[in-house]
Amino acid sequence: MPMLTIGQLSKASKVNATAIRYYERCGLLQADLRSETGYRQYSPDAVAKLRFIKNAQHLGFTLTEIQALLQLQSNRNKNKCSSIKKKASIRLESIEKKIKSLKKMQQALKLLHDRCQGQGSLLECPIIEALNHTDFEDPTDES
Repeated sequence: MPMLTIGQLSKASKVNATAIRYYERCGLLQADLRSETGYRQYSPDAVAKLRFIKNAQHLGFTLTEIQALLQLQSNRNKNKCSSIKKKASIRLESIEKKIKSLKKMQQALKLLHDRCQGQGSLLECPIIEALNHTDFEDPTDES
């Protein structure tokens, strides 16, 4: 099986070489070998691993969470699908909280935006006035 250079891996996976090196430093990916001249060499399986990493990132998983998913995946015979589902449930709950928070911010900003006519001096701007004198609720605060 022919080994891939970092450039070939980058092209095949559509992940730039800088990101590949970063994933190596984070422990998500390892070069399988080093050439006599010191160049990293990767097995073709690294393409699938990078695809997994990028897809997980697109779904909002952190690199730490992706590391855990990769570890679970590497022990397919030992681990159950329920362990992956639990991690996906936790990520989904986090995303739903973020959406709720963003909607609160959107409502508050829309209200300010609608109050402002966009004319006159900043001394009369309702957006500036509200930012200076209103205690807005922290939309991320769950208490």
